[in-house]
Amino acid sequence: MQLIRLITRSCLIAGLLVAPVAVAVTGHDANMHNPSAASAGSTPSKFDEKAALALSQGVIGKTVGDYTLTATDGRKLRLSEYRGKPLVISLIYTSCYHICPTTTQHLAKVTRIARGALGTESFNVLTIGFDTPKDTPVAMRQFAQDQGIDIPGWLFLSADATAMEGLTKDLGFISYAAPHGFDHLIQATVIDAQGKIYRQVYGMTFETPLLVEPLKELVFGEPVTPSLLSSLSNKIRLFCTVYDPTTDKYRFDYSIFMGLFIGASSIGIVSFLVLREWRRTRRRRQG
Repeated sequence: MQLIRLITRSCLIAGLLVAPVAVAVTGHDANMHNPSAASAGSTPSKFDEKAALALSQGVIGKTVGDYTLTATDGRKLRLSEYRGKPLVISLIYTSCYHICPTTTQHLAKVTRIARGALGTESFNVLTIGFDTPKDTPVAMRQFAQDQGIDIPGWLFLSADATAMEGLTKDLGFISYAAPHGFDHLIQATVIDAQGKIYRQVYGMTFETPLLVEPLKELVFGEPVTPSLLSSLSNKIRLFCTVYDPTTDKYRFDYSIFMGLFIGASSIGIVSFLVLREWRRTRRRRQG
């Protein structure tokens, strides 16, 4: 058990050296849809970023309801079908021509990095259109095609007004109609295997660890039926899968084991020499 503690403690230190220390919060500026809108004297939006952030953070730890959604091929799906592994939900609207596509492209980039580090089937992603009159299955399919998103375990879904009202409330998401679209907080919601909101990640683009670290914690967390071997394996993968900012990738840091081996060997040799000398001294005194 001392060895387990030493391994996890050493790997944890390595992980903390690269852990993110800040969260960027970005609201969806409707003026991005039409640059001339900023000078057009339009009515100010009701959107309050601080209030939206408080609402978003306030739902962390709460369970998301089981809503019926529609896939691009017309299939009806329930959110409960995605229990059992982590889930990332991103809300967009398809008539957004700049911010939502950029947000989705960045999410795709980080998802690929996360899958490379955590496993191709380690978590699912859902992009859901919140503008229910326009974000039909056909519109969501076209949006996915336009963004070139064809990643296993990632679906683009629609919902009716009732389901969307409940879902946005559960996710702590609020939006306001604006002259050229909607104003809303740009967020990706990380949900654990039991359906509880674990983390909110903000921004059109964000640092890779802000999404991958909470997913890593969930994927490599304690197993449902833990054993000593599986627990040790997950702890090692959790703390020794580290982010390299120079490559914007995650890697397993094998060097920590070399350091532990050298350290343990040194301690063993020193202990052996001390014990041998103690025995020799004891024999001399007894003789």
